[in-house]
Amino acid sequence: MLPLPIERKEAVGFIKEFRDFAVKGNVADMAVGVIIGAGFGKIVSSLVADVVNPPLGFVVGGVDFKRLEIVLQEAIGTAPAVSIKIGNFIQTCFDFTIQAFVIFLVIKALNALRRKQQAAAPPEAPVQEKLLSEIRDLLKERRV
Repeated sequence: MLPLPIERKEAVGFIKEFRDFAVKGNVADMAVGVIIGAGFGKIVSSLVADVVNPPLGFVVGGVDFKRLEIVLQEAIGTAPAVSIKIGNFIQTCFDFTIQAFVIFLVIKALNALRRKQQAAAPPEAPVQEKLLSEIRDLLKERRV
């Protein structure tokens, strides 16, 4: 058996650190984000393909972006044509731009809500200030 370059204590510490990382929520939060992101991507893809592209295609004369391609070599026999599918690339860039814009709007709305909540709840005074206020009030009562 080959000796390990790390000691048993270090290995146990590493395993414990990984377990804490995996269980405490970082990984769970990331997994939820990935799953929601995948669903969100499908929604945005449908928005682009089914809502945005038809009017855009109508405006530009019925051009279907996914069919735009630059043919480098025509199909020969059973060999398919060699082409650069520029339309798919344009479509993917368009999808990304819409996704980024929607995510920007969502984050902007969340930040506005967060700022509103922070403004509504003023921060509590430190304990020293509370105690000093109580002492001041007690001293005022003694004078009267």
